[in-house]
Amino acid sequence: MKITVLLLLQLVCSAQSTAEADEEILAKQIALQQPCPQDVHAVLRELTASVAQQKVEMTFLQKENQGTVSCQQETEISKLKQQAEGTCIYSKKKNNNLKIQNGKQFKPVAFSASLYTGNHDITIGTFPQRTTLVFTNVVTNIGKAYNSNSGIFTAPVRGAYQFEWYIGLPGSASHPTGAVLVKNSEPTFLAYGHHSSLYGTSSNGITLLLEVGDTVFLQLWPNTKIFDNIFHHTTFSGHLLFTM
Repeated sequence: MKITVLLLLQLVCSAQSTAEADEEILAKQIALQQPCPQDVHAVLRELTASVAQQKVEMTFLQKENQGTVSCQQETEISKLKQQAEGTCIYSKKKNNNLKIQNGKQFKPVAFSASLYTGNHDITIGTFPQRTTLVFTNVVTNIGKAYNSNSGIFTAPVRGAYQFEWYIGLPGSASHPTGAVLVKNSEPTFLAYGHHSSLYGTSSNGITLLLEVGDTVFLQLWPNTKIFDNIFHHTTFSGHLLFTM
């Protein structure tokens, strides 16, 4: 009987010890498990902050790289501009009298001359047929296309040319004054006037499409007179507008 009671007491104590041990283990596990959610949130916060910092650094690097590329581009553009300017300067020095139009190089063309070179009044005419007028007092002859010995302008390039001429009327009851511009052998526009007693002037102008070698000159109209003096009332001018 006593032995049975002792065994029962040992079993109860053992069970209590085992329960207490299990409770301690469970308490330790609970204690270990409770901080876990807090640790996870902390780790997530750290990860979020790290990602945000990395984004900021990446944005800064991108902007810095873009700035570097822009500087490189500006440097290259500056070099190209300097090279282009140097080429233009060299080209201007090498071909100082040349211009470029429609992809072609050409020399500018312009002339202006008066009929008379003396120091007193002159009257030319009359003639039964058209007679070429020679404008010997050359003021401008850029391109050397006008010949002061023949009075003929020869087109050096194909293009549109503008011509103007002014004539002095001597004042004659019997004879008017007329000068016609001739292209090759074809008369074009006529400047004409008639003053019976007083001095007068007349003028005209024309734009012509000329081929290389075409000639242009002024002719005194048949049975007319023309006047000039030191003030140069009778003049002939022309210039190249553009090439074609």
